[in-house]
Amino acid sequence: MKMSNMLLKKSFGTVLKEYALVTVGVIAYALGWSIFLLPNNLIGGGVSGFASILYYATGFPMGATYFILNALLILIGTKILGTGFGGKTIYAIFMTSIMLSVMPKIIPSDFIHEFALSNGKIICTFLGGIIAGFGIGLSISQGGSTGGTDIVALLWCKFYPASPGKVILIIDLGIIMSSLLFPSYTESGEMLNFADKLAVVVYGLIQVTVSGYAVDMYLSGSKQSVQAFIFTKKVEEMADAIAFDMKRGVTVLPAKGWYSKEEKQVLMVVTRKTDLNPLLRYVKNIDPDAFLSVSSVMGVYGQGFDTIKVKPKKKNVSKVTAE
Repeated sequence: MKMSNMLLKKSFGTVLKEYALVTVGVIAYALGWSIFLLPNNLIGGGVSGFASILYYATGFPMGATYFILNALLILIGTKILGTGFGGKTIYAIFMTSIMLSVMPKIIPSDFIHEFALSNGKIICTFLGGIIAGFGIGLSISQGGSTGGTDIVALLWCKFYPASPGKVILIIDLGIIMSSLLFPSYTESGEMLNFADKLAVVVYGLIQVTVSGYAVDMYLSGSKQSVQAFIFTKKVEEMADAIAFDMKRGVTVLPAKGWYSKEEKQVLMVVTRKTDLNPLLRYVKNIDPDAFLSVSSVMGVYGQGFDTIKVKPKKKNVSKVTAE
């Protein structure tokens, strides 16, 4: 077991790669806001959406508001929910705050005008939402989180049972609608009238939808599953390593080699595609002569995977009247 426990530990290079990808995700998120959304006085949901509203009204740096609100939410969340916030989440929040403060100042105005302002707000809404959503998805896939309204949703659901997704959606809608209560000034100092602010609300709803869809599309790709058949002479050692150290389900199937006529056992493992490389490392270190067959699967439902969402058909109940 000691050998397999060592295999489970991530190398320094793996950890460095994960933090690098979280950083790339954060940069993409900040670029979406800095190039396409902020120059057009567009808004979105979550803490970043509220920070943008405050920025348009007072000029207070968006990155500072983002950091302060997330720091407060993490403190409250840690107090009530426990210390469940990982280092990557804190790192992602810290880096996002810096990027949102620095990028709007260093990106050339000519570049922003050419790629954003000249293309209209509707195009910028879609492009900003897609890029920001991609950044969030990339960060989440590596174990990082930008915090914000998901912490509020967890706090709400702890005391009042509800769907976290619905809570986040309600909060985002509230933040976007609240923009009508605040004044909004452009970079030239011109104040938006009510009609323009109403249009910004519509753009904000589109941005939240597009960004959420981009996150789902990216994560659905990273959640693809694979099915592996492992042919090895070290069946028990391999099965124990996968089940108890890797914490993944494994099934031992009886088999018979038709050429050799030998009775054998085959291991079947169904896991996420992101876990394939760790699985291959286990196999290689335990039995370098093992034979594997790996294939993608369309869908995996059950414990640890997706939930079956098909509603059962209602049974026709015939009414019986007593005479």
